[in-house]
Amino acid sequence: MSAPLPNALRTRFQRYIEEGLSGRAAAMRLKVSAATGARWAQLIRTRGHAHPAPQGRPLGRGKLAPYQALFEELVTQDPDITLFELRDALAMAEGVEVHHSSIAALLSRLGFTYKKNRWWPANGAAQG
Repeated sequence: MSAPLPNALRTRFQRYIEEGLSGRAAAMRLKVSAATGARWAQLIRTRGHAHPAPQGRPLGRGKLAPYQALFEELVTQDPDITLFELRDALAMAEGVEVHHSSIAALLSRLGFTYKKNRWWPANGAAQG
């Protein structure tokens, strides 16, 4: 989805509407499409402004949001638990089937990270 047109342009459009121009006439002056002008004029009539609505999903309302405490508890009890084990624990406890990458994204948002415990040689070769 493309970014919305700037608020400065929308504010100028609103000024033209308040001066008495129609949505199409204001759109012609600002060199935007007539459909955009009609849509913005409708927004001004209903909401009082033509600022864009937020894009994307609302924060904190994913499928896993209600189970956040469960994941925090499981990870604090066993820091070495795998994503697949977390997925299976959720399925057994709550009956919810999700992909393990969804759990990884939730844990990442919560600030959990996974670090390898093993020592790896700098060049990737085993030292003897």
